[in-house]
Amino acid sequence: MTRTLLAGGCSFTYGSELSDDNQGKSSSNKTWSAGLSNSVGANYFCTARVGAGNAGIARRVFNYIANTKEECFVTVMWSFCSRYDWAMPRNRVLEDTRWATITPWDTEHNQAEVAEKLAGSEAVLEDFKRRRAEYSETGVGPFADALYRHAANRYHETYLSWKSIVWLQHILEKRKIPYMFTLADNTLFYDEFTPLWEEDALMRAMHSEIDFTKWFTFGERHMGFNQWALMNEYPRATTHPLDSAHTDAVQLMLPTFTKLYNQGA
Repeated sequence: MTRTLLAGGCSFTYGSELSDDNQGKSSSNKTWSAGLSNSVGANYFCTARVGAGNAGIARRVFNYIANTKEECFVTVMWSFCSRYDWAMPRNRVLEDTRWATITPWDTEHNQAEVAEKLAGSEAVLEDFKRRRAEYSETGVGPFADALYRHAANRYHETYLSWKSIVWLQHILEKRKIPYMFTLADNTLFYDEFTPLWEEDALMRAMHSEIDFTKWFTFGERHMGFNQWALMNEYPRATTHPLDSAHTDAVQLMLPTFTKLYNQGA
């Protein structure tokens, strides 16, 4: 049976703004994860969503493996901690009529920053305006305003992200599904140069549960893909590195990926 390489992540895995982007209607075949799949001749399925946070990434991967009989290898690029995955009252425009990805960009307070960041791409800006209109209809927008004004904080967001990572890790190990994790940005583990696991005993214990032998990072202190692409001055669109960064990332990841992929064969 040919394996399926199952990819989880956010827009860096979905492939926003890459050369085969069809207005975001389907995931790209030019991403780092598609490249890894091609390197071993696996089937490819992408569960990534634009703007996804870590709880949503873990949920979508779990939902797929819980409902398939395929032999899978899972690869995940974890995202920014500041994004939330929330089950809302049912509405037809929400994911599976229930789920909403909530980011700081969904707040009224940050709309000037969003307009500035997306000014270079009319298509991306229009898509964001559509999302804003839908979130106003569903109540997600006002909820995002309240969430980030009164409750969001780095400690809680880090806790939720690490809990999602450990949760998915343990599920994959229980089901004997091989995997490789990586990350988009090292704010998942660091506040500037300060390790987040030094916060207290709970965070140290949670961090120690993560099996970093199954991870690929792009440099010291858990450098992420987006940081690596910025540091090496790869061409970018509005907010994403373009095809060449993904192509070169595949070459960097291949030794670690091939070892983990073959271990699970």
